[in-house]
Amino acid sequence: MQSSIVLLAAVLVAAGLGEQPGLPTMPDFVTIMQDAFDNRKSDFQIQGEGVVTRILSDDLDGSRHQRFILQISEKQTVLIAHNIDIASRLPGLTVYSTVEFYGEYEWNDLGGVIHWTHHDPDGYHIDGWLKYNGETYQ
Repeated sequence: MQSSIVLLAAVLVAAGLGEQPGLPTMPDFVTIMQDAFDNRKSDFQIQGEGVVTRILSDDLDGSRHQRFILQISEKQTVLIAHNIDIASRLPGLTVYSTVEFYGEYEWNDLGGVIHWTHHDPDGYHIDGWLKYNGETYQ
């Protein structure tokens, strides 16, 4: 009997029916970011993922940043600005690659920017990261 209950619980979780109410799911980040864009909100941590649509040249003004555009929904893209003076560059990044992120969102009229995708060597800011090809960069 107990093994039947465990099996049922595993099936419900696998089917998405056993999720705890009130906990955010991955698609919620799209809603949060769309609201932030629509209402010009900034300065909050966000985790999500997207598909690379464009790779830009590195920003070499001040701290160097690897830059690329992620499509996070049908309506919204976001610029990733990843500090490569602190964290490793995402090697071999290509268009259509999937990248997960955790960083700070800043509003702009093009969809926004995610930065602080690295650890803070001074320990004052929440550590961020990027995940690509099974590796974490921070």
